[in-house]
Amino acid sequence: MTSGTQVWDRKHLISMSDVTRDEIGHILETAASMREVNRREIKKVPTLRGKTVINLFYENSTRTRTSFELAGKRMSADVINVSVSTSSVAKGETLLDTLETLQAMTPDLLVLRHPESGAHAFLSRNLDTSIINAGDGRHEHPTQSLLDILTIKDQLPLIGKRGFEGLKVAICGDLLNSRVARSNAIGLKTLGAHVRWIGPPTLIPAQAEEAFGVEVFHDMDVGLEDVDVVMILRLQRERMQGAFIPSVREYFEFWGLNRQRLAKAQPNAIVMHPGPMNRGVEIASDVADDPERSVIRHQVGNGLAVRMAVLYHFAGSSVRKG
Repeated sequence: MTSGTQVWDRKHLISMSDVTRDEIGHILETAASMREVNRREIKKVPTLRGKTVINLFYENSTRTRTSFELAGKRMSADVINVSVSTSSVAKGETLLDTLETLQAMTPDLLVLRHPESGAHAFLSRNLDTSIINAGDGRHEHPTQSLLDILTIKDQLPLIGKRGFEGLKVAICGDLLNSRVARSNAIGLKTLGAHVRWIGPPTLIPAQAEEAFGVEVFHDMDVGLEDVDVVMILRLQRERMQGAFIPSVREYFEFWGLNRQRLAKAQPNAIVMHPGPMNRGVEIASDVADDPERSVIRHQVGNGLAVRMAVLYHFAGSSVRKG
């Protein structure tokens, strides 16, 4: 594994702004090696033997939680999944008290998802254990961005690009509530891509262009013109209080991705979605299942490889934590 000779100085993964262009490259290189492990008949390596990883998810998750658990186990780590509903959190224990209790058990890594933006940054200043952000409120989801970047990198020959410089990526839908959009805006721009955010005015953060360096479009047809990557986001109605859209039907009519809208993009443009998908709300089924354009299933497979790479770098024996 060529990345194994790298000395990894970073202690936490809280935001995509925490990682440099070179560090993104190291993670993707390691993830490519991990994919080879996942294709073996015996999908097990001793890389993290003797290490302990604790997964603590305060919000529901299928892909992220499962892939982090499987990632740790495939590298022979001791993986503990803490159920919030049956823990002392249900008795009123604070987040910091819970994490200090877990830290006292000397884990090597804490993988945390929390509904409050900034929870991980706060904890990183108060705990010694390395923390991986598996999603915090509307803030960020860095490992999702890394797997999306790896997926795009895999598809660059199909798209007709040699690298990320000048690549046009459209992120569409509920940008107001999306931590994926924020992490991808930062990560993709770090690599030189141009990022567009497309959605209704009510679902785009104020001053998004200045804050995130993206182009903002409210017209889906205009925003998709000549883009190389179309990333669709889920409409997060559980985070909405009030009328942000007229109706689900009208949302799909104006901002859903169908074949007619996809035709506005480059002929070889790929379609992505972080999941879970709401078919007929943000994306048509025939687009989501298109074997030539959709790489949604490929994203899921890359999620496991990337999270193996993240655990390797942040909990591995080559880590020098500062």
